[in-house]
Amino acid sequence: MWSLVFRTLKFRKTGFIATFLAMFLGAAIVMGCGGLLETGIRMAAPPQRLAAAPVVVTGQQKHDGTALSERNRIDPGLVDTVRSVPGVRQAVPDVSFPATVLTGGKPVAGSSGSAGHNWDSAQLTPYALKQGAAPARDGEVVLDSGLAARSGASVGSSVDLAAHGTTRKYVVTGIADRKGGGDGTDPAVFFSGAEALRLAATGGKIDSIGVLPAPGTSTAALGKAVEAKVGDGATVLTGERRGLAELPGTLASQQTVTILASIFGSWAILIVMFGVASTLGLSLQQRQHEMALLRAIGTTSRQVRRMILGETAVLSVLATVLAVLPGRYLGELLYGQLTGHGVVSDAVAFREGWIPVAVGAVAAIAAALGATLFAGRRAARTKPVAALAESALQTRWFTVPRLLLALFFFANGILLSIVTATVMEDGPSLASTAGPASVLFAIGLALLAPGITKGIVTVLRLPVRLLTGLSGELALHNAATRNVRMAGAVAPIILLIGIATGTLYMQSTEDSVSARSYSKNVLADYVVDSSAGGFGPGVVEQVRGLPGVAGASELVSSDGKVEKNGGSDIALRGVFGADADKTLAVAPVAGSLDGLRGNTVALSDKQAQKFGVRVGDTLPVRLGDGTRTDPKVVALFPDNPKQQYLLLPSAVLAPHTTAGLPEQILVRADAGADSGALRQQLDRLAAAQPGAEVAGRASLTSQNNQIQQILVSANYTIVAMIVGYAAITVINALVAVTRQRNREFGLQRLTGATRGQVIGMLSVEGGLVAVIGTALGTVAAATTIVPYSLVKNGTPMPEGSVGIYLAIIGGALVLIFGATLVPSWRGMRTPPIETVTKPA
Repeated sequence: MWSLVFRTLKFRKTGFIATFLAMFLGAAIVMGCGGLLETGIRMAAPPQRLAAAPVVVTGQQKHDGTALSERNRIDPGLVDTVRSVPGVRQAVPDVSFPATVLTGGKPVAGSSGSAGHNWDSAQLTPYALKQGAAPARDGEVVLDSGLAARSGASVGSSVDLAAHGTTRKYVVTGIADRKGGGDGTDPAVFFSGAEALRLAATGGKIDSIGVLPAPGTSTAALGKAVEAKVGDGATVLTGERRGLAELPGTLASQQTVTILASIFGSWAILIVMFGVASTLGLSLQQRQHEMALLRAIGTTSRQVRRMILGETAVLSVLATVLAVLPGRYLGELLYGQLTGHGVVSDAVAFREGWIPVAVGAVAAIAAALGATLFAGRRAARTKPVAALAESALQTRWFTVPRLLLALFFFANGILLSIVTATVMEDGPSLASTAGPASVLFAIGLALLAPGITKGIVTVLRLPVRLLTGLSGELALHNAATRNVRMAGAVAPIILLIGIATGTLYMQSTEDSVSARSYSKNVLADYVVDSSAGGFGPGVVEQVRGLPGVAGASELVSSDGKVEKNGGSDIALRGVFGADADKTLAVAPVAGSLDGLRGNTVALSDKQAQKFGVRVGDTLPVRLGDGTRTDPKVVALFPDNPKQQYLLLPSAVLAPHTTAGLPEQILVRADAGADSGALRQQLDRLAAAQPGAEVAGRASLTSQNNQIQQILVSANYTIVAMIVGYAAITVINALVAVTRQRNREFGLQRLTGATRGQVIGMLSVEGGLVAVIGTALGTVAAATTIVPYSLVKNGTPMPEGSVGIYLAIIGGALVLIFGATLVPSWRGMRTPPIETVTKPA
């Protein structure tokens, strides 16, 4: 039997190559998405600045299972607690904050920035003094050798340093080098311990504790002992997760990565299983004559099944083994899109273990074996004489299992559409139900494609005859008698158009609605940005005092949670209350923003209704660093469902962010102000602030677009990958169907048809495939687009250019006609008599 298997593989190269490609590429795609999911779950961040500490103690990075968006600092008294643990040789506190060396008032580190630390923490990287001595008192610093070279500083010289909104001269007492080289950390400036705590302005709290073990102490045992000692007061990190202590807020991106990988991974598994099954099923359909002959010469049904399963097993094992390495590269490519666009820090390492590889292999093999059992069952069970008769013309396709499977996909696709439109709220998880709806519905349509195709061809019969003449008559005859074959070409087109149209219009709708909503929400004409750690408290007052300024407000962005009525994650915005409504569209409908001072909050009227509060009540809020506060509600403003946030005083919110200071100031010009003169004044003021720059309103919109585009490239990359796989499935199906018909084309030419007439017939058939596939694919896409647009925009019509749809249809037409006409034209270069006499 195995000898027969390998001989069959040798002489059926075209069909087996198509099946192999479907399995190979499908397994690679699933493995790549699985690697992305594993990376999000593990969040491995090899340490950089804390590399010398095998155990790191840092603040809790989650609260009630939700990742914090800002650094949660710890009490310095915890250092003594950790130091008392048996096996601890040294417990070293670490403090980090923006500290910028200036030359001529400009940061010497450029856009990369630099960071200040306490000198004791230098041993955690480790850094060692190259020249000079450690800083012993206020006004003294040690620079790393890179900063010293760029600023022209040397031991004993002075440098200007901006930290926490102030600029001061410091004496350089030493220059340090990182041991072992490498530049995986930001340029470093070291201060005395007391000076570092003062400049960090954290209320005396520290960022982390690096734990150095005593000789002979096991890192794993020490980590557990320290964890038991600190309890719930901190998080203990070991191994490749230690780097998370250097990346505050990174765990907040874990949910994004895992959700994205889960959504597209599930899509990929569905599409890959369908693609493998349809390709293999088509290959087996084309071998009905071969199966019939085997049965006619005495081969039993069991032997036929064993042969088919053997062929599939050989291809499956080979394809999945070869897919392991490309799958990893594909996963790294997808992850590179996420890190390259700021979704997650590039310090988090890509990880792919054996589980994604196993899932990808199982998905491809399961699809192949399932298709083999399903499609090969009829050939294996049919009586030999009947098999020989039926192998000439395939018309039977309908079975009860096929109908039940199609109804299952239809029901789930429609259910997801209904859930999206009626249950889901506008937010990041909206696509998790909207997106798969079109995939499921498209698969359901593909399963019933033979019957649907026959019905549509019947409807189109008269117009096709009138428009295409003899070529159309031949094409219609083929479509009517070979509806199963035509459906094999239509099915992947449905999937291709359904997925591409649904996903791309989801993204274009998201982009358009977000940009329009943000533009309406922001009233400012200018924005002053800081790249040197933020603005001190007096800067916004200076801006407000400039002639021509109608209002100016600091803007601090963070994320938190309202701990009432079940809890709700929400964006937080820190503003200068007196001018908040002049720079943002938050004109109060109750209360006054003038009262936004101290521990107070303002929110939209609908949010107030949701949380059950009124002006004068308190609202329990968990800030981005985990701090619980109960601010008093002082104002309500009109609700904007696309821009949901709470307003707090910037002086209250900023200390609970990792930066610690406002990094933006929004400026609104007077109606009759001279814009040129005002811009000059703002530029002069910014020149006096280290790292400050002024930009116009267009920059605000651009910044928001950049934020919105963070996931766009990753989405498009994954969609392109899945659509590309669907396109390959289309090509496989069309080329296989066309090559099988070479004998038919030869007979037509022997009976008087010209090569051009045969090509004309194929063109009409291709047109029918395109029309049917486009119509059904569009219906499938509507199950995603309509509910998504209803939630996002209140209308069933998506946002975005019609050019997107036309480009998708155009691409499908290129695939259809390219994969049909090119192999047909090449096949007809062989004399027809040779084609007819060649064995099938």
